[in-house]
This record gives sequence, structure tokens and C-alpha cells, in this order.
Amino acid sequence: MTAEHTSPDIPPGFAPHFRKSPVTTPWEPLYSKTTDKAVVIGLRIAEPHTNSRGLAHGGLISTLADNAMGLSCGLHYPNGSAALTVSLNIDFLGSAQIGQWLEVSTEFVKPGGTLCFTQCFVTADGKPCARANATFRIATKH
Repeated sequence: MTAEHTSPDIPPGFAPHFRKSPVTTPWEPLYSKTTDKAVVIGLRIAEPHTNSRGLAHGGLISTLADNAMGLSCGLHYPNGSAALTVSLNIDFLGSAQIGQWLEVSTEFVKPGGTLCFTQCFVTADGKPCARANATFRIATKH
């Protein structure tokens, strides 16, 4: 991971996100921090993240939740394993507006032999925005 980002509008402990993906590239800059149990992803909501109402798009929130939970599952398996989404469910609890800090925190991971179960909470400036749960199939990378 790169050095910690020190911009005053990015919370302490976050650095530029280490895992680039074609689907998330248009949403950069993304930030993340890794704990011993989870990968937390965050971003400052800007116009490219919004729907026609000017609120964070549900697709953005769903994708970041899927990303954070999958990466968090990956922490519990040896290198060379990939977490493939089997199911993803999300409940939208509130909205996120331009300028707010969106944070996706995985709270629970139950690793099994070939399946990993997880849930996360999404907040906008610390207020509940969404909750998600997912099941991932753990596969060895070829």
C-alpha cells in the first residue's frame, strides 16, 4: 500500500486504494485502509458518483460494498485465492450527497472452506447510508 494520504478532506489512516479496477477507474480517487480483519474503502462524493438527483448512485454504493467485502474475505485466505461474488444484497438506508465522505466498512466475515459470508455498512459523513451482505466463493487463481 502507498503512503498515507494527508489531505485534510480525507480521514486519517486512508491512502490511495491499492486495488485498481476498470469499473472503478472513473470514480477515482478512491481510498482505503486495511485492518487485520477488513479492507475499508472510502471516497469523497463528487458529481461523477451521482444519479440524476445529485445523490450517490446506488450502483456506485453496491459496487464499492462488493469490492470491500470481497477484499475483506480475501484477507482470511492464502495468497493465490480469489473471492468471487455468489450473492449480494443491499438495503439503502439513507442518501449521500456531493461533498460527503462515503465509507464502506466490512463488519463481519465468516470464512468457510469454499464460501465466505460477510456484511458491511456504508456511511455518509458517519450517518447510515446502506448495509449489504454477500456470499463469496473462494477459488484458487490460475
